[in-house]
Amino acid sequence: MNKIIKTALISVFYKDGLEPIAKKLQQLGITIYSTGGTQKFLEDLGINCTSVESITNYPSILGGRVKTLHPLVFGGILAKRNDAQHIQEMKQFSIPEIDLVIVDLYPFEETVATTKDENLIIEKIDIGGPSMIRAAAKNFKDVAVIAAKEEYSFLENILNTQGGEITLEQRKTLAAKAFEVVMNYDIAINNYFNPTKQFQVSSLEEFKKVLRYGENPHQQATFFGDLSKLFTQLNGKELSYNNLVDVDAAIQLINEFNNTNETVFAIIKHTNVCGIASRKTVKESWDAALAGDPESAFGGILITNENIDVTTASAINELFFEVLIAPSFNEEALQILKSKKNRILLQLLKNESKNQAIHFQEKSLLNGKLSQQIDDGNFAEWKEVGGRSTTETEKADLIFANIICKHLKSNAIALVKNKQLIGKGCGQTSRVDALRHAIKKSKQFNFNLKGAVLASDAFFPFNDCVSIAHTEGIEAFIQPGGSIRDKDSIDYTLQHNLAMVITGIRHFRH
Repeated sequence: MNKIIKTALISVFYKDGLEPIAKKLQQLGITIYSTGGTQKFLEDLGINCTSVESITNYPSILGGRVKTLHPLVFGGILAKRNDAQHIQEMKQFSIPEIDLVIVDLYPFEETVATTKDENLIIEKIDIGGPSMIRAAAKNFKDVAVIAAKEEYSFLENILNTQGGEITLEQRKTLAAKAFEVVMNYDIAINNYFNPTKQFQVSSLEEFKKVLRYGENPHQQATFFGDLSKLFTQLNGKELSYNNLVDVDAAIQLINEFNNTNETVFAIIKHTNVCGIASRKTVKESWDAALAGDPESAFGGILITNENIDVTTASAINELFFEVLIAPSFNEEALQILKSKKNRILLQLLKNESKNQAIHFQEKSLLNGKLSQQIDDGNFAEWKEVGGRSTTETEKADLIFANIICKHLKSNAIALVKNKQLIGKGCGQTSRVDALRHAIKKSKQFNFNLKGAVLASDAFFPFNDCVSIAHTEGIEAFIQPGGSIRDKDSIDYTLQHNLAMVITGIRHFRH
């Protein structure tokens, strides 16, 4: 059941990030109750507040230890709006309904980390905060609760897109997060008082980030992880769910070239490689990567394994893109790229993107979880089975193409010429369709396929792909092999003097 927020109680230690939410609440005509420092902060912003003391007719006492612990406050939070007795008692005792509780907790762990003064530490054990959070979370059917500043962006999105209305599912999600916040807070306090009986706080809780929304605006999303170990954000807006997914795909791809001397530039769109090239300079690599598919590059994720200089920055600056990732930037290049305030610039930490790489991947599905080892490596063997051996140029292109194919959604085909992706087909239900799409893309941008090579993420069950590609001028192929009909495509290469390499390792990507 949806609820319209009419009243909000705000009492927080950390004020950063609160301003836009409070202003939106006032804009929506929502009554705000507040206390002490939070009330002063809001009033200094020109936001109208009603003091909690005016509800309770009782001042803050004992040096602020007791402010909100009062039946008129907790009655407003805990009252069930569909319970006739609760409604009658609220009227009898003049208890105001409280629909939204925004409360964070005193910084207990931060205090423990910075001082050994027991008196200071004890004063940072929050009492009223956890009580209000638990009360609001318990009554999630009628009340929404924000228990940490990391949830502010989630609430702000709801206020902006739903006009102060909040769904039962959203309230329950916030309640679950609130109980987790209180649980971890109590664990930290226990660990201080019981050094010999320690409990583990959720390992990623410290690095939890509530995102504006998920893959689509109606989906909630949270990121758990420490991005600071991978890169430093130099400019731009907050990374979105889709940005994070694409940045991960981009870093996985560029890591393939960590142990080479190649200068590589790549463009990622919806986790697929839509442009990539290796040239002598980063500018030449950028030009060649963009030329591979300038249409798809619009709004993409850009990544290179070399420093961004002024010349390259000036060229890149002409294109609209979401994110640029590089190990370093010249200062003048940064000034050019920062001309767009929302443009995200990420500087990879030296060697960290590879060192911090995960070795297993996990996926939630079917009321459970899948875990698998990452797809590491390019080929397990290099077995030349065609009508002739590969040339040195073809071999270099085939190795390059096979890496690209590994980072395309299956079924996937990559066409490469002179270490430039000139055509790709990905996410197709038929391998032949993937090839047709790749050929069509290459012709769209006027590439000559004569002398190009082809990589396939899985085996050829028939000779149709090899035959179609050969008709277009392609004469060298790389594939994992493993079909009971491998002989069909191999025989075709023998009959037409084409090169083919079997790698022994498949690169499906779903």
